[in-house]
Parts: sequence; C-alpha cells; structure tokens
Amino acid sequence: MGRAGRQRTPRTFLLRALTGIVLVAGASTLVVLTPAIWARSMAAERMSDVAEAPARDVGIVFGAEMYASGEPSPYLKARLDLAADLYAAGRVKVLVVSGDNAGEHNFESTNMLRYLVAQGVPEAAVVEDQHGYDTYDTCVRARQEFGVTQAILVTQTYHLPRAIATCRAVGVDAVGVGDDSVRATSNRWFEFSAREYGANLKMVWDLASRRQPVLEGPSDAVTRALRA
Repeated sequence: MGRAGRQRTPRTFLLRALTGIVLVAGASTLVVLTPAIWARSMAAERMSDVAEAPARDVGIVFGAEMYASGEPSPYLKARLDLAADLYAAGRVKVLVVSGDNAGEHNFESTNMLRYLVAQGVPEAAVVEDQHGYDTYDTCVRARQEFGVTQAILVTQTYHLPRAIATCRAVGVDAVGVGDDSVRATSNRWFEFSAREYGANLKMVWDLASRRQPVLEGPSDAVTRALRA
C-alpha cells in the first residue's frame, strides 16, 4: 500500500475522537455512579418513617446549617423535629446531636441540644458530639468515641443512604428516618441532592483510607444518658 493509502482522513480522526470521548464519559459516569449504587444497596430496606422505625437506644442527628441567632436552618429544623418525634414515640431513648461546635459554625451541636429541649426532650436524654465535622466523622466518633453499635440516623432523605452506608461500614448497625418536607419550600433541594454524587466519592476515599477524625478518648456520655 502506498504512503497516500495509509493517511488518516479527517473523518477517521473525528470517529476516533468521538470514541475516546464516549469511553472517557462512560468511565467517568461509572466512577461517579458506583459509590452511589453501593450506598443505596447498603441502605436498602433500612429507611423508614417514625411510625415504622425499629426501636433503638440511640438516635443520631446529623448537623446542618445553624444561623447566628441560634435558630436552626429549615433543613436542620426538620431533622431535629423528626428526632423529637422519634423520642416522643419511644423509638429512641437518647439522641446524639452531631455537629461542628466551633464559634464560626454558631455552636451547632449546643444549639441543636437547646432546640430539642425546647421541643420537650429532656436535656439528660441529649448528648452532644461537638466534633461531627462531616458524615464520616460523625459515624466513626459514634462508634469509637461513644461506643454506639446500633442507631437510628436522622437526616434528609437524599443524605440517608450515604449516612447509613458509612455508619454500617465503620461498625454501627444503622437504620434511618429521613425528612423530605423541606423539598416543597427549598429551592436548593436538587442542588444538595446532586452534591451527594461527589460526597459519595469522598465517602469511598474516607473509608478506604480509614481517615481518623478528632478522637478525644472513650466517652461514657451515651451510657450515662441511657442510665438516667
């Protein structure tokens, strides 16, 4: 074959470029979707409402935005209201409120505690986790710091699969109750839902690397609250 016969035409270049783009896009999609699929499989048949939730000694409320006034954002308020309902229904005996308690985060866990007490939950039944900086930290600290082995997790429904998967992976037998009431009033619901794909990738990295959160040594706060 002559030299001219071996030359690649513009069409050949285009086809190869498109093939490459499709392969890269497919691989990227697989990387993004696989952690989400795994999380949902870990949470399958473990999500319910307050009435159907199995009784557990401990409920864990994941933190969210707290306003400077000390009032919870709509997302956090919905979580706390669900937690109060769980306590009132006798589904949990103790609530762990987990959040960033630094001043720049408006003392998240402390104000979560105050809100629950205002809703009628006894202060003795609420334990603060002041270093719950993210979902992974909350789950690891629940197991290693507070000795929690079973729990009902409370958060928004889009976050629940990742929360359950993470807690189960670090040794907490977790089920969940999720809120979706703010979907009707918040214009950021779908934004936060979409963020879960990236957060799931971080979950995989945290679990694979066994990243250590802030650990201050074993605490008997939950055990004491259960005895109160």
